Amino acid sequence: MEESGKKKGLEGTGLSLPANLHGNLRSASSDDQLREILSTIRASKSSAVIKYGSSWCQVCSLILPAFCRLSNDFKKLSFVYADIDECPETTQNIRYTPTFQFYRDGERVDEMYGAGEQRLHDRLWLHS
Repeated sequence: MEESGKKKGLEGTGLSLPANLHGNLRSASSDDQLREILSTIRASKSSAVIKYGSSWCQVCSLILPAFCRLSNDFKKLSFVYADIDECPETTQNIRYTPTFQFYRDGERVDEMYGAGEQRLHDRLWLHS
C-alpha cells in the first residue's frame, strides 16, 4: 500500500479476484519490484507469464479474474501482474494492454496481446 493509503498492484484494481491457492501469483507495484521479479525469473530459469495491464483498461479488468483463476490451474508457472502506471520505467515498451509475456528457461519466448480466456489458457498450456 502507498503512503497516501491508495492500494496498488492487484489490490489496487478494485476487482473481486479469485484467491491464489498455490502462491504462484505475484504483483509488481513499482519498477523496483518488477525488476526484481524479472531478475528472479531469468536467474531461476523458471517458466512464467507476466500480464501487463492498467486499472483504467476495461479489457484488462475483464481478463484479470481469469488470469488469477488460471494461476490455480497452472501451479508450476509463475504468474505476475504488473500495472503499467505503477511501473512506468520498466513497462515503457508495452504498447497494448493487456499484454502477456511468456518466459521459459529465463528467456521471453512468446507474447500475446488482448484478452480471451480460452486463448490465454491455450498459451499457458503451451508454455507450462
